[in-house]
Amino acid sequence: MSPSTPSIGVAIQAFNAREMVQQIRQAEAAGIPTAWTTIGGAGGADPLTVFAAALMETTSIRLGTAIIPTWPRHAIVIGQQAMALDQLGPGRLRLGIGPSHEPGMTRTFGVEWDTPLTHLREYLQTLRSLFTTGEVEFEGRHVTARTKWREPVPVELLASALRPRSFEVCGELTDGAISWMCPRTYLLEEALPALRRGAERAGRETPPLIAHVPIAITTARDDARSLARRQVGGYASVPFYRAMFEAAGHTIGAEGYSDGLLDDLVVSGTEEEVAERIAGYIADGCGEVLVHPLIDTSDRDQSIARSFRAVARAHALVVG
Repeated sequence: MSPSTPSIGVAIQAFNAREMVQQIRQAEAAGIPTAWTTIGGAGGADPLTVFAAALMETTSIRLGTAIIPTWPRHAIVIGQQAMALDQLGPGRLRLGIGPSHEPGMTRTFGVEWDTPLTHLREYLQTLRSLFTTGEVEFEGRHVTARTKWREPVPVELLASALRPRSFEVCGELTDGAISWMCPRTYLLEEALPALRRGAERAGRETPPLIAHVPIAITTARDDARSLARRQVGGYASVPFYRAMFEAAGHTIGAEGYSDGLLDDLVVSGTEEEVAERIAGYIADGCGEVLVHPLIDTSDRDQSIARSFRAVARAHALVVG
């Protein structure tokens, strides 16, 4: 189910569903192979619903979720949504799921946050059974699922990962691990080895690491750091992320992200320089890159266009 060749995709950042569909069309026209959406990628609109419209407005670009939180939806419901999207655009959905983070899930949905990796594992087992056999008979700690479809739905199944144990779970059970806000050092020294350990334990080939990489098309490094602090700076206060940053050798002080952490996390420069550095993640062993443009809000449209050109250039470098 995983792509046979490395690719470079882009995270869509839109204010609403209509703009998200428009940006996906723009990404396809630029030659980008995958458009990704985050939980709030369409201004809070449900991304799987928006994908249905986008599949009808495009012809080839693949659409990935990074991620659909598991707690608010039953695994069978996620599977049914994936089935509908695959029927609209066969082979074009890349379903990324994950437990998200305790503060958001408990505050927003009132869930009882308990053993999140077990929760994720049970969702992956349920969805894998549905996608490969068309039926499931499962009863676990978090998931009870019994249903039978007319036929399997060969949807690519991905999951989010942050700490080594979650990368190991992805190595065992997924078609790819999606990182988020992980510095390059951490991806290469912690995430990749953990992904391989999980795959070896399961006796399977190592699935690709899909490296989330923020970018800023600017040659002023201080401007790139400033954009990152404003747009993705909130992760410095999330305990799981703080622990991950520290594991990568970056201490989070009272001021939040250090310059050293941002230089390890954010790729910046001209379009050509950014493209070359993004392609370097593939050379270093990552299977794919999920590029997250840091948008210059004073010049939003051109900032998106510049980012898309850099992503398309990087993909061209990777595929030759």
